[in-house]
Amino acid sequence: MGLGCLLLTGDAMLLEVIRTNFSAARIGIELRTDAASAIELSARRHLDSFVIDCDGVSGAMDLLAAIRSSRSNKASVVFAVVNAKTTVSMAVEAGANFVLGKPVQDKPLRGILDIAILRMEREHRRYFRHAVDVPIQLSCYTGATFAGKIKNVSEGGLALNLFGSAPVESVVTVQFELPSTDPQTFQAKAEIVWNDAFAMGLRFLRIEPGCRSFFEAWLDSLEA
Repeated sequence: MGLGCLLLTGDAMLLEVIRTNFSAARIGIELRTDAASAIELSARRHLDSFVIDCDGVSGAMDLLAAIRSSRSNKASVVFAVVNAKTTVSMAVEAGANFVLGKPVQDKPLRGILDIAILRMEREHRRYFRHAVDVPIQLSCYTGATFAGKIKNVSEGGLALNLFGSAPVESVVTVQFELPSTDPQTFQAKAEIVWNDAFAMGLRFLRIEPGCRSFFEAWLDSLEA
């Protein structure tokens, strides 16, 4: 599924054990050795998981705080690695899902990964954007409607190209036909999170009852 992880550490031994076990689970690693660049990367895009060397990198706990306060990564899986200074309870209270002590051993790490990977896959699916070309209609509370075409879609939202002017409201109703041999109509309330003269990005706020199962089946078909 192409899962990814940001690893913050300057410890060669920790890097080796994480890289070996995560690679075996088909999880790609992006390495950062300083907290500032790790925070900058986490602010720019979604990552499925993080491994943070809490006591081995200055400012590492600032990364954990930034992750949990961000919109795109607040639900990502965080593995905290501690070494005496940071306690297990401190790491958990800061937002870590799993805590490992140094030196990290293969067997306990694999056990945690078996549990964590399902959640990581869920996060990946929520953010992964499938390229599509599907007509869509937006409606405002005033009754005004706007047409466009979806250019990519995920479980959490979509981006579209507009035909004409953009809505001025921050929340709209979206409607489009889910492509299949038995088309179903998808409807949802969505928040406009960005827009320009020709395109916009939407985040789903509420998917109408009865639409979600068909929508998820369609996303599954796009992954096939």
